Amino acid sequence: MCYTSCLAFTLNYGQQAHRFRAAYKIVEDAIAARVFPAASVAVLYRDELIALRGFGHQTYDPAAPPVTAATIFDLASVSKVVATTTMAAILCERGKLDLGDTVPGRDDLTLRGLLTHTSGLPSYVKLFEQTRDRDELLRLAFATPLESKAGTRTEYSDIGFIILGNMLERVAGEALDAFCQREIFRQLDLRDTQFTPPSELSFKIAPTRDDRYFRNKLIQGEVNDENAWVMKGVAGHAGVFSTAYDVAMFAECWLTGGSPILTPGTIAEFTRQQPESTRALGWDRPTPPSSSGKHFSSSSFGHLGYAGTSLWCDPERQLAVVLLTNRTWPDASNQAIKQIRPVFHDAIVEAL
Repeated sequence: MCYTSCLAFTLNYGQQAHRFRAAYKIVEDAIAARVFPAASVAVLYRDELIALRGFGHQTYDPAAPPVTAATIFDLASVSKVVATTTMAAILCERGKLDLGDTVPGRDDLTLRGLLTHTSGLPSYVKLFEQTRDRDELLRLAFATPLESKAGTRTEYSDIGFIILGNMLERVAGEALDAFCQREIFRQLDLRDTQFTPPSELSFKIAPTRDDRYFRNKLIQGEVNDENAWVMKGVAGHAGVFSTAYDVAMFAECWLTGGSPILTPGTIAEFTRQQPESTRALGWDRPTPPSSSGKHFSSSSFGHLGYAGTSLWCDPERQLAVVLLTNRTWPDASNQAIKQIRPVFHDAIVEAL
């Protein structure tokens, strides 16, 4: 019996549309205002999937394929929790990883600092402008100097998670995608979740960008992030593709306090705010003003993705809310999703 078989989808289309009409109107109005062309929503509440629906079309062209619950999205930085953070938690639980360890050749970097974003590394560096080679990009990432003293402030860092992903590969003795596919995605029966989806699935994937700057083509079915693209689509900071349904099922693993892949103790440790950071281990916390809105409890944890994706979990309510969009289409100039996310989450909680 697979892990997800006990979860029931309890609201039909009409029932969920009525219950979440305010939240759904926020999404529909955002599409009309061209905040994003495509969206997919899932709400998991007390072990039941009570909402699952797609909105809009893959692009703003009305002839583009309509979005359904089966539409796949580039998770962007939500990959940091769906893959990298969960892999780190598994390796810790198996006694193969000590978060106090330093990065080889970098005594100023610890694995804990990378997970909590207190490493002192910069948030982002366009390494892809310096190389098209995966190994060289990794070398550049490992050589990136600190911008602040380690442990003195929280600075979200893609570079830190690029390094972390590679360190986890060294500890596990295999590639990030292979480990995650076997130990996470398959264990949780996440059938539409993977790195580097095959080209035959591209028609089901919401495009992220009309890239006229770097790749000179429409980005659909390959990772949007340029650094991750140079790394062949498999990186610690980005690269996972998934559906709202699968992300909700992944959230169930962390909400139950126990699962086929992690123990309650590990989940509690990784989701609590760390004393040196405003964040948890890999996960973000709802520091006001939060994208999770005003109703999620202080024990909540979640993550955002640059392409317009998000997952927020509230263990007190046993609630997970997934919002996947491609707000970077056709480019990333529109930032209005920052206003959409909190009011959307407020409307979901108020509907409950």
